[in-house]
Amino acid sequence: MRLVTYSLDGTGDTTPRLGVQLDAQVVDLAATAAATGTELPGDLLSFIRAGQPAVDAARSLLRASGTGDRPAGAVHPLAEVTLHAPLRPGKIIGVGLNYVEHVEESSRSLDTDRELPDRPVLFSKPATAVTGPGRPILHNADLTKQLDWECELAVVIGKTASKVSEGDAWGHIFGYSIINDISARDQRRSGQWFFSKGQDSYAPFGPAVLTADEIENPLDLDLGLKVNGETKQNSNTRHMLFTIPRLIADISSGVTLEPGDVIATGSPSGVGAGMVPPQFLQPGDLVEATIQHIGTLANPVVDAR
Repeated sequence: MRLVTYSLDGTGDTTPRLGVQLDAQVVDLAATAAATGTELPGDLLSFIRAGQPAVDAARSLLRASGTGDRPAGAVHPLAEVTLHAPLRPGKIIGVGLNYVEHVEESSRSLDTDRELPDRPVLFSKPATAVTGPGRPILHNADLTKQLDWECELAVVIGKTASKVSEGDAWGHIFGYSIINDISARDQRRSGQWFFSKGQDSYAPFGPAVLTADEIENPLDLDLGLKVNGETKQNSNTRHMLFTIPRLIADISSGVTLEPGDVIATGSPSGVGAGMVPPQFLQPGDLVEATIQHIGTLANPVVDAR
């Protein structure tokens, strides 16, 4: 299922709702369930926490009713809704230096180690950094002159993971999405990345979460990023240094991952800081992060002063 969080345009009702995108339509899951006398959560985080029974019930409802049989008010044209960030994660765990070519460009431009890391390099982003599709990335020139982009595959956790082995890690994944790991390169503090990567709007997220069964091989997905239509990043998740199961095993060895937590699995090469000369985002820019099967996450850059 392609799960989205949306609100209805032109109604004055901005309440976020949980839907399933089917081609150019969005089906409201809670409304569809209510029409059959059943109940499903109305938001994605609650849906994830409800576990496999909720997923199975949603699939059964969608199979049982064709488009013409769905209740009035439960189906909306995609063009008439606004998509929001799919959910507000409890934790966003970022992974640095997880593509070999990005390690090399970072050693040149960001003073990181030239050697490949032997363990995942981890940092965090707060939930307040999350913003949705079409929402602005805030550029505050009083805080940064080096606002940068990073297209990353987002792994959404579905089951509590504590001390999980690599072999069991796949079973703890709910689905996949896109995160643009926005970074103020000149706000790193004594090697610490939290303020550099954690400011408001620095985690564009979406446009949808695909359940894990929709992605045949998450370790073979094309991903890339454009700024104002010009390609900046173009790679594939097969080039990850540490695979998704390795990341889950490493993180859960000491930090419990909970349903709805998100792992941003790292950026390929092609970031602005690594270009010659360096290129950084400016107000008026449009950033588009794309991952195969998941779609495109587009956000404008606006002056926040």
